[in-house]
Amino acid sequence: MAGTKNHDYHILPPDIAPLATTLGALIFTSGMVLFMHDMPGGAFVPWMGLALLIASMWMWFAKIVHEARAGDHTPVVQLHQRYGMILFIASEVMFFVGWFWAFFDFSLFPSTLTEVVDGQWPPKAIEAVMDPFALPLLNTLILLTSGTTVTWAHHSLIHGDREGLKKGLWATIALGVLFSAIQGYEYLHAPFGFGGNTYGSAFYMATGFHGFHVIVGTIFLAVCLVRSYQGDFTPRQHFGFEAAAWYWHFVDVVWLFLFVAVYIWGGWGYPTH
Repeated sequence: MAGTKNHDYHILPPDIAPLATTLGALIFTSGMVLFMHDMPGGAFVPWMGLALLIASMWMWFAKIVHEARAGDHTPVVQLHQRYGMILFIASEVMFFVGWFWAFFDFSLFPSTLTEVVDGQWPPKAIEAVMDPFALPLLNTLILLTSGTTVTWAHHSLIHGDREGLKKGLWATIALGVLFSAIQGYEYLHAPFGFGGNTYGSAFYMATGFHGFHVIVGTIFLAVCLVRSYQGDFTPRQHFGFEAAAWYWHFVDVVWLFLFVAVYIWGGWGYPTH
């Protein structure tokens, strides 16, 4: 059964990909609960869910790319895609609101949480914090630079410079990989662990969740790079790349808040490592 077309939009026939994606997410999250509670199935159920999730997302995204190449992404469809991406980024913002809320709750009111944070922030169990003006500052400069290179790629695409698009994407991806590598090194040499205290938990949840977004954004841009070599994207139709650029700028902005609030303000006056 073929999809129905008119000059404004393209109605697709029913497809199994959205249902499979939903089931994959449900199985994966349920499996992680089993894993964290050492219950039967915890060793393999999460992997089943993750495999189904990746496979269904691959099929779904491949069909969206096929639609774009077929000319089905009319201005009306592209407008709705932008609405969807804006809402997605807004939902991601709310995730970080939760992590920041926890961090500020612990840090601003330590006297009311004596049993949890020893009445001070960082807690007494923390002997030293990370020096914000060492690796974190370097990573800040890397992300700010990557925001510039992805903008370079975007402007090159708009002006029909495909070589500039490719070079800008290559530079942004390289900077994203470098950021992740430095953050991994930073975690390996951190003076405090994840568990045992609220500072470590709040720190790693906020910065680690951001690090996960950097990895996702890097993959997003890598897909755009592959598509650019395949001849996809035009100055008038390039929502896939535009969505990746929006996501990457979102990652940049969140990191600035993390750097100032968590790294600098959160450990102000405490011994650094």
